[in-house]
Amino acid sequence: MVERSELGPRKSAVLHAIVVEYVRSGEPVGSETIAEQAGIGVSSATIRNEMAALEEQGYLSHPHTSSGRIPTDIGYRHYVDSLPAGGRLRDSQRRAIADHFAEAILDLEEVLKGSVQLLSRLTQYAGLAVPPSAADEAIIRLELIDMGSTLMVLAVGQHGRIDKRILDRPDALDEGALNDMERRLAALRGLTYAEAQVRLLQLAAEEARDQHELLLDVAETLRTAERGESGAHVVVGGVSNLADEAQAWRRVTLRRLFETLEKEQEIMHVLQDVSSGPGELAVTIGTEHPSTGEWDASLVTAAFKAGDATIGTIGVVGPTRMDYLSAMASVRAVARRLTELVTELEK
Repeated sequence: MVERSELGPRKSAVLHAIVVEYVRSGEPVGSETIAEQAGIGVSSATIRNEMAALEEQGYLSHPHTSSGRIPTDIGYRHYVDSLPAGGRLRDSQRRAIADHFAEAILDLEEVLKGSVQLLSRLTQYAGLAVPPSAADEAIIRLELIDMGSTLMVLAVGQHGRIDKRILDRPDALDEGALNDMERRLAALRGLTYAEAQVRLLQLAAEEARDQHELLLDVAETLRTAERGESGAHVVVGGVSNLADEAQAWRRVTLRRLFETLEKEQEIMHVLQDVSSGPGELAVTIGTEHPSTGEWDASLVTAAFKAGDATIGTIGVVGPTRMDYLSAMASVRAVARRLTELVTELEK
């Protein structure tokens, strides 16, 4: 098989036209269709010869039940690499993104939940996001809020995460002791969630029973935020869209994808693998990663940042027969808006 860069202009044009038509129709593509619709300016016989060469080079495959061809993972890769760098959103997509972020609240977790749903609507694939890890996130607010017979622990991270927990109020905790506790917690602002836990345990060791237990409860709130349900995890939305694309998959591969989406750590590792390369956007097609190869799927992902530091990932997963142009433009635009939001939250 020759290198992808060796494809000449006509072969590239034929391959591009086949990918576009196959994504649109889901049916193997014949030379007559390309000759009639693609505007390449050569006969169907010439296109047929080019298709045979592309198949021999590994860019196309030939289903036994059809005279047409379909793209291989290598064919999709050549197509994706030839797409314009910017990519354009449709007006309806642009308005949907603008409306979503115009209404965004200051809790980044909730914004991400809405953003993966937004991406699933824009692309008709499943949206995925990995929020910032709490362990390395600095705390900008750590408070005990008096609610009468109970207290609420409120922790707010620099990237917009919000963690809350309701505690029973100790009988011996009067207003003076509560104010003293507030001062101690205020001194922890600027520490990361992990550092604040260590400091709280040190403070608890020096205190009498009631304040000792209360400090431990605050430390546990931060520990749960870091490692529990609100810790490192994946936000998923629009999985039902994948069932709508069932004709693009074999049943066994679709089942494997659904099973993986239910295993948070596994899908998180996949997203970390495919998002670690250079560039603003990462497109992983089929067999380019062991997991996407098992699923016959593609991932389009982008990082969102705080300054120059990458703090999370967002993207979509769908069949290799994906509308890459639309998916890439949508993911890129949403990631940029998330970066803008996080930057605003940190001011």
